Amino acid sequence: MSTSKVTAARPAPPKGGRRKLTLPVVLLIIAGALALVSLVRLISGANDVTSVGQVAGALELAVPIGLAGLGGLWAERAGVVNIGLEGMMVLGTWFGAWAGFQWGPWVGVLFGILGGCLGGLLHAVITVTFGVNHIVSGVAINILAVGVTRYLSNFAFDGIQGGSSKQSPRIDPIDKITIPGLSDWLQDLQQQHWFLISDIAGILGGLVTGLSLLTVVALLLIPATWWILWRTPFGLRLRSCGESPVAAETLGVNVYKYKYIAVTVSGGLAGLGGAFLAIVATGIYQEGQTGGRGYIGLAAMIFGNWMPGGMALGAGLFGFTDSLKLRGGAENVHAMLLLLAILLVIAVFWQLYRKKYVAAVISAAVSALLFTWYLLTDQVPSQFVDAAPYVTTLLVLSLSAQRLRMPKADGVPYRKGEGK
Repeated sequence: MSTSKVTAARPAPPKGGRRKLTLPVVLLIIAGALALVSLVRLISGANDVTSVGQVAGALELAVPIGLAGLGGLWAERAGVVNIGLEGMMVLGTWFGAWAGFQWGPWVGVLFGILGGCLGGLLHAVITVTFGVNHIVSGVAINILAVGVTRYLSNFAFDGIQGGSSKQSPRIDPIDKITIPGLSDWLQDLQQQHWFLISDIAGILGGLVTGLSLLTVVALLLIPATWWILWRTPFGLRLRSCGESPVAAETLGVNVYKYKYIAVTVSGGLAGLGGAFLAIVATGIYQEGQTGGRGYIGLAAMIFGNWMPGGMALGAGLFGFTDSLKLRGGAENVHAMLLLLAILLVIAVFWQLYRKKYVAAVISAAVSALLFTWYLLTDQVPSQFVDAAPYVTTLLVLSLSAQRLRMPKADGVPYRKGEGK
């Protein structure tokens, strides 16, 4: 079967749709955002917002979320909604830790991927072969994963030194990379607290200081996914199953096979995210350590409009806000109030330009409240600090909802032979 035939399954771009952002425009937006963050840092005095430690911590927190989001992207591009990402991450944490403390961290990584793949394969059997509702199947897998890992822990970890029914023994760490000289120079530059220059140094320093080798692998999986799904005949066929499986079948695509591959890979990526949590982030398996990151990864994927780059930005945003909570806590989150207030002022002008007057009034009112809150307080309550990452995720999703376009056949039941 020729690739040109499969191309016919690709839907035509919608008329009157928004133009794609070009690379120069994206870079300009990133530069503007960085300048705004730097300005807020200078005004508020929260110098840890873009420090080397903050960026390194944000990256470590973002990786498992990004891997879960990447897994969701693979499944949903093939037309299968994967709510079970959380359970597949749980399987990844347990299998990764179980193999990791016995045979080393890299073997643990492989077993974590395998554990997630088993969860993905189960989800594929239930949804693709038996046609069960995707949401119901995903929730069932999440519940099943918690029960299975709790049961297995009683035999695998309990009674072993450092282990119990709820946690594993300590796992040997994976090697970390620090570029000598460059890391120290960037850290010194960041500590000068200059406008923009120190912020750029802090970001670059976080990328070359104490970087786990598994983090490098995870980052490389983002462009690899883009290339496989958007630049290969295999990826074109897989995406055609998520846009119009009936049309793909008429062109000779084995829809079931591609759905199975996509959902199994999805589980493997989520399992890798779980293994990262157990082996790199904490060095130990603990019951409940995923903390809903599978769901957050799904939200990051939606924010990214089912694209790898956008998903990575969403995961990075959550990792950044979560790291703010851990480093500097109330002071850093208090500075973010000022940032949100300024962003809403920019949104007001944009909405007025587009003649959305009601939205502009609402944005202006919320911005005024945030400015008032910032000026009348020195820090925010601890409860708000803990909730900041989740509030940020909800706000971003609500603001980006109008531009989202999911695959047309995502979650739609499909039975083999419909295209014949």
